[in-house]
Parts: sequence; structure tokens; C-alpha cells
Amino acid sequence: MAKDPGIGYRLMATITGAKGQCNAGHRVGEKFEISCHNPGGLCGFFYHDIFPSLETFQFGGSLHWWEGDTIHLQCPDSDNLVTLKVERSKRI
Repeated sequence: MAKDPGIGYRLMATITGAKGQCNAGHRVGEKFEISCHNPGGLCGFFYHDIFPSLETFQFGGSLHWWEGDTIHLQCPDSDNLVTLKVERSKRI
């Protein structure tokens, strides 16, 4: 696995919802660090789908529907929908 160089903001993810049964085993309340260099154990399909948002968010960007330093993202599997909250903070 590539070493995370620690650039940009630090991103912490929390699984906030799960509809049906996630095939990757994600459960509500699960927390992990995630970045453009570290998928944090997130399902590959989910990570691939949200990567452009992570890239923008990690490096200080914003989209007009995002509010502050928290974004909410959804898994591409709408039958077993998993929702993810990602919060960014400055690295110390």
C-alpha cells in the first residue's frame, strides 16, 4: 500500500447509515481515517465513487452544496445504501 504523505487536511469518516446489508460489512458507527492515499478500509466501489469529492475536500476545495468542514456521501449501491460523513481538520 502507498504511504500517505500527510498532505492536505486530515479526513475522518463515520458510517452514519446503512440500508439493507452492506456486502463489504460496513456498520453504522464505524470510524476511520481516509484520504486520497488511504482508503481506510472502505469498500473499493464506494471509494472509487467518492474519490473526486475526497480529492477536492482534502485539499481545501468546496462545492456549493457542501457546508463547512463536513460532507455527506453515499454508496453507489442504492439497494444496500451506506452513508458516510467525512469531517476535515487541519493537520497538527
